[in-house]
Amino acid sequence: MSKPASERMRKVNELLREVVAEQTTELKDPRIGFLTITGVDTAPNLRNAIVYYSVIGDEEQHVETARALKSAAPRIQGAIGSQTRLKYTPVLEFRVDPSIDEGLRMDQLLQTLKEDGAQ
Repeated sequence: MSKPASERMRKVNELLREVVAEQTTELKDPRIGFLTITGVDTAPNLRNAIVYYSVIGDEEQHVETARALKSAAPRIQGAIGSQTRLKYTPVLEFRVDPSIDEGLRMDQLLQTLKEDGAQ
């Protein structure tokens, strides 16, 4: 029984990711940096969804992008409500995707090891 539910949630998450990604490209907010929506994790009751994103830039760019996304959340939620056939429109919470930073950290460690091995 859990297989259909997880397959359904996977589809819901992908649908929401597509809608959010489309909506963020249409935002005219200059605070938003080079942004990528990497994933969505929706609660099984469809009331809440965590939107994971990555942004290229310095710490200030990360902070400004987070503020812009928070202020745009109601507009994006409205687009989800009008473009999907979900029973509820989830409340969006934006979070930086930790896997991007971990990947960069691993890459830096590997580069350091490579440089140390060449000496």
